[in-house]
Parts: sequence; C-alpha cells; structure tokens
Amino acid sequence: MTKRTGSGPGWWPLVALSLGAFMLLIDVTIVNTALPRMATALDASFTSLQWVVDVYAVALAALLLAAGSLADLHGRRRVFTAGLVIFALASLACGLAPDAGRLIAARAVQGVGAAAVFAANAPLITATYHGRARGIAFGVWGAVNGAAAGCGLALGGVLTEYVGWRAIFFVNVPLTALALWITYRTVPASRPPRGAGARVDWAGAALFTVSVGTLTYGLVRGGDAGWSDRLTVASLVVAGLAAVGFALVERALGAAGARRSRAAAPLLDLSLLRNRSFTVLMGAALLTQAAAFAHFVYSALWAQSVLGMSPLGAGLALLPMSGVSFLVAAVFGGRLQRMRPQYPLGVGVLVIGVGVLAQTLVAPGSSWTALLPGCLLIGVGVGLALTVLIAAALSAVPPERAGLASGAVNTFRQLGYALGVAVLGTLFATRIREVLTGLGVPRAAAEAAGSGRAQEAGVPMGLVREAFAAGLDRVFVVCGVAALAAGVAVLLFVRGRAATAHAPDRGPGPEAAPESARGSGAAPERAREEAHSATP
Repeated sequence: MTKRTGSGPGWWPLVALSLGAFMLLIDVTIVNTALPRMATALDASFTSLQWVVDVYAVALAALLLAAGSLADLHGRRRVFTAGLVIFALASLACGLAPDAGRLIAARAVQGVGAAAVFAANAPLITATYHGRARGIAFGVWGAVNGAAAGCGLALGGVLTEYVGWRAIFFVNVPLTALALWITYRTVPASRPPRGAGARVDWAGAALFTVSVGTLTYGLVRGGDAGWSDRLTVASLVVAGLAAVGFALVERALGAAGARRSRAAAPLLDLSLLRNRSFTVLMGAALLTQAAAFAHFVYSALWAQSVLGMSPLGAGLALLPMSGVSFLVAAVFGGRLQRMRPQYPLGVGVLVIGVGVLAQTLVAPGSSWTALLPGCLLIGVGVGLALTVLIAAALSAVPPERAGLASGAVNTFRQLGYALGVAVLGTLFATRIREVLTGLGVPRAAAEAAGSGRAQEAGVPMGLVREAFAAGLDRVFVVCGVAALAAGVAVLLFVRGRAATAHAPDRGPGPEAAPESARGSGAAPERAREEAHSATP
C-alpha cells in the first residue's frame, strides 16, 4: 500500500475517508435502539436519554464551520486525523462511562471529533481524486453516507442485543485505528490554500456554540422543569443574546475582511441571508432534517418499551426508510440533478410531510407495522429531497460563494436534527406525563414510564400504550406540518438553475480556491461535487 502510484492514488484513500464519514454519521443514530438498555443500566431519566442522543449532534452542528476553517488553514489531513483520534478516545470513554452524566460528557467530545472529521472529509476527496475518478469517488462516498443512518439503527440493534449497549461505542475504536492507518499510508497531506492568511473566527465559533448549546438545554429543561423555571428562562435568554452577538461579530468581520485580507474570516457570510432563495433553503434544511429523522428516536423507544421488541427488531423495523431513500437516490439521482433543484426538493419535502403524518396511524393497540407505510413514504421523500439539497443551495448563490453555501447547508442540517430531538422530546415527554397523570399515575412513575422503565415504576402496560400512542401522535403531527410548510415554501420562493454543468477539474482542487479559506470548510469545486451525493 503506497501513497501514490504513477497511475493515481488508487482507492485506498477513499476507503479511509468513507470509513471516517460512515462512523461519525452512524453515531448519530446508533444509540437510538440502545436507549432502553442504557436507561436500565445507568438508571437514566428521559432527559438524560435525550442528552445522550442530542449532545453529539449539538457539538457536531456547533463546531462544523469552525472545524472547516481549521482544516482549510492548517491542512485537511491533519484535522481529519486529529478528529479521528478525538472520536476514538471519546468513544472509549462512552463505552466505559459509569453513569449518565459521564456518558453525556463523552458524547459531547465525540461530537467535537466528528465535526473535525466531517469538515475535512470531502475536501480530502477533492484533493486526492481528479477528473472522472473524482466523480466516482464522490458517488461511492455519497452512497456510503446515505446508508449510514439506516445501518446505525440496525447495527445498534445487533450490538446491543448480542454483545451489550457499550459495544456500540467500543466498535468505533478498532475501526478508527484502521481508518488512521490507511489515512497515513495512502492519503496525501494537503497544503493550506496559497495566500491564505485569514485567522479562524474563534469569537464567532464560541458565540455560535453557546447559542446552540443553551438553546438546546433550555428546550430540554423546559419540558422537564417547566417554562417558568429560572434555569430554563436564563438558558433561552443567553441563547438569544449569544445569537445576537454572533450576528454582530460576523457582520463586523465581513466588513473588516473586505478591507484587510488577513482579518479573521466570518464563519457565515450574513449577506447570503439577504437572498430569499438561500434563506428559505436553510430553513428547509433545518426543518427537513428534524421532520425526517428526529422522531425515530421516540419510535425506537416505543418499539422496545411498549411493544417489547428486541433492539435488533426495533432497528430492522425502522430500516425500510433508509433502504428506500438509498434506492431512490441511486436510481433517479442523475435525472434529479438535471432538473431545477427546487422541484425535486420541494416535492420530496412534501412527501416526507405526508409520510410522517401517515405514522399517526399508531394507536394503543398497534404493532410496528403501523409505522411501515409512513417509513416508506419518508424514504421516497428523503431520496428526492436530500439528493438535490446542496445543488439547490449552490444554484441560489454566485459560484464564488459555493463553499460557504455548502458549509451552511451541512450546519443547518445537523442543527435541525439537534433541535428536533430536543423539541420533539419535550413534546413527547410532556404528552406522556399529561396522559398518565390524568389517569391517576404519580408524576415520578409517569416520568419513569416515559424513559422506558414502566415495569420498574409499576405502571400498567395498558396505560403506557395509551400514553405512548398519544405522545407519538403529537410528535408526528408537528413533524408532518413542519415538513409540509417547508416544502410549500421551497416551491413558492426558491429559484435555481439545473446543476447540469460543473466546473472543470483544476488540478489540486480546494487548495487552489481562495474561497475555501474564508471559513466555509468547502471549496467551490468540492461543493459542486457534493451536489451529486445524497447524505441523509
């Protein structure tokens, strides 16, 4: 195995880069089918379970743009390998965690490593492969990413059932070691962009992280302690102030950057938000990710805690969505790219909305098959929408802003999942508590039942079935309405051109693109290639 041969780099670099992306995306969903076992082993509350899922997505979303800037300025391979090391060590800490608090802390560090890996992943593919090989590489990479969500549910079920829930974290350690070994042997080190002198926007990164983190905390705590609780109110106020501060910093840095080439680069060019199409697309990215995926956390909890399914069975029950989305993207992806992207995107998001609303078929006496029609429709919608999401964003902005646009799309998508889990979890837990306490169940027992520990709390299973069905119904209605609104907004307000023509190969790829050094974590060439890949 060598770094390069006379005929090109070979496909080993793609194995390492795809493996890195696969692991970090799997870890978004792999915990879903393990939550009931975690709750029992760690005596975890429903709020703790929310944080086990959500803190990883929060860290990934909050740090993605900053990690992209670091990768551009200090070398993509260096940031990629550093991210893998952090991810592996944090995974080991997750598997060894003796209580829910330390598990949540380790999951946050996992998200930090994942952000570094994700930000450097696609730029390294662009730097390593050229011409036709680059298109093939991105096709394989996109397919691997697209399969990760579904594989996470199934793999989490297999490991939890046959090895133990801690194995879902331990498995990352040898896989990361393999990815590191292949990376050092085959992936060429990337140079910082020529003439790149901009500094990382640490102030913006800190404010964005504080805003996202405190907003998520406030949403989760509000459902648990009430919306008048002091910490809830304080968290939401801090989130708003940090968001305002972030906007002011980005605006100031944008103006300074126009005058001084060595000024810190803003993480997000706020001038892009004056573009109505781009703004609607960011909202659609956030709402679509939340509506299409976040509710599966609570569907998996219902399948195991109420229906008594095994972790593997629960994972397989939710797998059809990912399988259908993969097939739609693989079969129709090329045709979708030749259309004006707002049409397949808008229609796809509407189909997601219809699919989520179809899951309101779940009733107290339902089996897992009540989810199947909705899962299949969601899969079709995801395959249509996410295949062209980045293409839609790129078509809405000038070519020189392509890197910023693709980085913003990925950030809003991850943010959508993080906030979606928080909001939906609050709605779900509140509704379950309302139903059970209304039926005479003590509050403490109702909260234990909501986290999957109904038998320990002594709550009759008939009441639990009724409460879970009511909780899921509320979650599905909110997700479905949000997706329908996003789909209508895309069709009404987004204007774009078909992504049929892409920039020619320019040799070394992102290192030669000044735009990539301006805080996007993605060069225009890389971003255009990403438009061909679906990453549900």
